[in-house]
Amino acid sequence: MPPTTTHDELDHQHSGAPFPSSLPRETLDAAGDLLRALAAPIRIAIVMQLQESQRCVHELVDALGVPQPLVSQHLRILKSAGVVAGERAGREVMYRLVDHHLAHIVVDAIAHVEEDRS
Repeated sequence: MPPTTTHDELDHQHSGAPFPSSLPRETLDAAGDLLRALAAPIRIAIVMQLQESQRCVHELVDALGVPQPLVSQHLRILKSAGVVAGERAGREVMYRLVDHHLAHIVVDAIAHVEEDRS
């Protein structure tokens, strides 16, 4: 049986190597970073919630049914990836999607999965 190669090994094998693409390596790297930031189910759920409207942490906690520290941790990851932004409104921070194109990535992925299940 041939040995299997993990995604991390594939990333490592290709780091620094040229890609046969017309896109600059920096663009491909940035797209990879964005997709990794969106890769967790809870972050997908957060993006879906923020697609509807901006939300504060406690609204996301209530909607998703997960603990506040977990929501905050995932919001930090999404914020550092440039997916969400937070603006203080009194005592709350309201989170919103930076760009609604990002929601399309998530919506398309969900639609693809649902089509495969039908």
